[in-house]
Amino acid sequence: MTGRRPRIAVIGTGGTISSFGADPFDVQDYMRHGDRGDAARMLAHYGDVARLADLVPVAFPSVPSTEIGFAEWRALVLEIDRLAADEMDGVVILHGTATMEETAYALSLTLQADIPVVLTGAQRPASALSADGGANLSAAIRTAAAPAARDLGVLLVMNEEIHAAREVTKTATFRLQTFRSPDFGALGHADVDSVAIYRRPARATGPGLPFDIRGVETPPRVDIAYAHAGADGTAIRAFAAAGAQGIVAAALAPGLLPPAQMAALVEASADGIACAMSSRAGSGRVVALTPLREAGILAADTLNPQKARILLQCALAAGMDRAAMADAFATY
Repeated sequence: MTGRRPRIAVIGTGGTISSFGADPFDVQDYMRHGDRGDAARMLAHYGDVARLADLVPVAFPSVPSTEIGFAEWRALVLEIDRLAADEMDGVVILHGTATMEETAYALSLTLQADIPVVLTGAQRPASALSADGGANLSAAIRTAAAPAARDLGVLLVMNEEIHAAREVTKTATFRLQTFRSPDFGALGHADVDSVAIYRRPARATGPGLPFDIRGVETPPRVDIAYAHAGADGTAIRAFAAAGAQGIVAAALAPGLLPPAQMAALVEASADGIACAMSSRAGSGRVVALTPLREAGILAADTLNPQKARILLQCALAAGMDRAAMADAFATY
């Protein structure tokens, strides 16, 4: 990038950052209008960000992030392949916050192109009084263009904080500081004067991991069973009957299930379904205690249930056996 402005592609997938409400105070029920802008419209709306880089809007279906899943992740992987071949210096993805952490982690596992990718969004629509989308877009562009932010894997930038895809999660419904990285904290800050990085992720990240989904049309079904006091095995058995190839338990901390629910998970594992134990606590490790080891149930380490589901789905799509899956949870 020496001697020229960085070229940054901006992909608009929809979400709050691209949404418009009825008036400046329509900040909660704005989605009822269905008024969402594509990348070109949002770059025009936040026109001052053009001062930061040569920005290239990229057409992509604009939807609420509740509608995003494996098909969209695969499409993004293929699109980023194309952008890397077009010698872009980085990619910013505008995304709804509801599933943004999941898209970020899925891309961190499955991208094959060596190009910085940064996701950002907003907690308030673009039409809102004190909308946060412009500041988040600005921070994401500066991060995608910053040499200091390279080789960190896929990043999520919100509220001027830079987070690793594996570690970040949404923690509040409406507050601006919703994205946090429990246990480990942000990687750095995207301030106006500079992009400052203070630590690097230890876990392996793409590109080039063994989870190439570009040729996967139909992903393995993986479901999440939520633990609670008195839970039985109904949900787990229903997932198995529906054809689940994998089941993640959102367990009671530190990785335990009520007896009836645990019996159903052991049964599913014995029937050849790949099972993993995560935690609903939102922080801390789940380790391979004796009952898990004996039943062949994987320990999800610090991955929350929704991210454990993504890793298990990618491992199944890659044809990994249980031993390789256990290594994957310890590595990625």
